[in-house]
Amino acid sequence: MKIKDKKNLLIQIIKGILVFLLFYYSAYIQLIPIALFNLDIHNISDSLNVLLSCFSNIVLAIILWFIYRKELKKEWNIFRNKALENVDIMVKYWVIGLVCMMASNILISVLFKTGQAENEQAVQSMITALPWAMLIDAGILAPFVEEVVFRKCFRNVFKKGWLFVLVSGLVFGGMHVVTSSSIVGYLFIIPYSCLGISFALMYDKTDTIFTSVFAHMLHNTLLTLISIL
Repeated sequence: MKIKDKKNLLIQIIKGILVFLLFYYSAYIQLIPIALFNLDIHNISDSLNVLLSCFSNIVLAIILWFIYRKELKKEWNIFRNKALENVDIMVKYWVIGLVCMMASNILISVLFKTGQAENEQAVQSMITALPWAMLIDAGILAPFVEEVVFRKCFRNVFKKGWLFVLVSGLVFGGMHVVTSSSIVGYLFIIPYSCLGISFALMYDKTDTIFTSVFAHMLHNTLLTLISIL
């Protein structure tokens, strides 16, 4: 590897770590409106939690756009120029990921006699509290943020190939179960990783993050609408 390539890789690793930490500690961004409006941090309702989540995701999306704007603009053109081909790949891998996710969810639930993953239970509570705001947060904002964090950052480091796909998918799955309160809860890393791997495959095959962004938006929007209706 040339010195220039090593330097660029080091920059991408540092940038990726900083972005990942920003995402991981993004809950602290919610302290801004809490402080401004003098809210009781120990008495946050589900409805207010949705609005705070929207706020932090908007801030994150703006920051991520600023950091990766040149690459995102380039990849938008790639998506647009081969829109039909990219959508076809998107649908194919999303269906595969969805089937694997559902099958593993059912298997875990049957074998261990458990219900939904704790992350999913929290999301359902928020949907019940403020459904249409959650449609924006979970259906639009979160997918963009998560795809840049879990796909863009990782691909800039690992480049194309199965190493990127697996690392990206497994870390994505792990972040959805990291707060689980039981050993069984951690098993849900499997269905979440199935979906994460399918998103990573889309990116790997099309060379544009917007394929997985739109797939993630489609997935979350449909699930949120089903919960609302």
